[in-house]
Amino acid sequence: MNIPVTFLQRLSPKLLPAAWLSAMLGLGITLPAQAQSPFQGLEHLFTPPKGYVVQHTSQPLTLDGNLRESDWQKAPWTTDFVDIEGDKKPLPTFQTRVKMLWNDSTLFIAATLQEPQIWTTQTHHDDIIYKDNDFEVFIDPDNNAHQYFEVEVNAINKIFDLYLPKPYRDKGDALISWDVPALQSGVAINGTLNQPQDQDKSWTVEMAIPLKALRMGFPWQPPTEGTQWRINFSRVEWDTKV
Repeated sequence: MNIPVTFLQRLSPKLLPAAWLSAMLGLGITLPAQAQSPFQGLEHLFTPPKGYVVQHTSQPLTLDGNLRESDWQKAPWTTDFVDIEGDKKPLPTFQTRVKMLWNDSTLFIAATLQEPQIWTTQTHHDDIIYKDNDFEVFIDPDNNAHQYFEVEVNAINKIFDLYLPKPYRDKGDALISWDVPALQSGVAINGTLNQPQDQDKSWTVEMAIPLKALRMGFPWQPPTEGTQWRINFSRVEWDTKV
């Protein structure tokens, strides 16, 4: 799910529609007629990304995946995730959705992943976490589709974090040695782990990413009210037998 996010100190009836409108209009794709032929059949991949307004919080948050705090309860969920290949594919079987908050030093991200069988095999930091079912975040603070940060997490809260100077499709080499300084995260499991004889319900991840960590040698300013960033979210779901 590709989401332009807008940072607000508080929701305002006047600011909210404008923030969503600017997020949507800024990323439309228009191709001249002579440039369209190489993309025939791929139009479903060019749908405008959805927007999300990140509400400001001054409330202390416990990073345990339970989202009990009142500000988390008030923060809206995104719409449900869709297939990465667009609307030509069926909707995913299991629901995934995200909500966010921020304060002057931190971006908070929470995601709930419906999952009837919760399992993991990757047990160390910077293991290849996407070998498990996982949740992934891609953050592009300067909105140029380059120089972005990736954080992956599995159901036992093991993190794979890295920096990409440019996308993989442009032969970008991931800097796996980079870690998010002072990253905090927690996972709550609604079910059992690695127990195939029963049915699970979901797992929820909650993370706190320091804003000052999201820079890597390029001009950067921390977000203020009205700032827009590009953030992608992804869920890896393997078809496995248990």
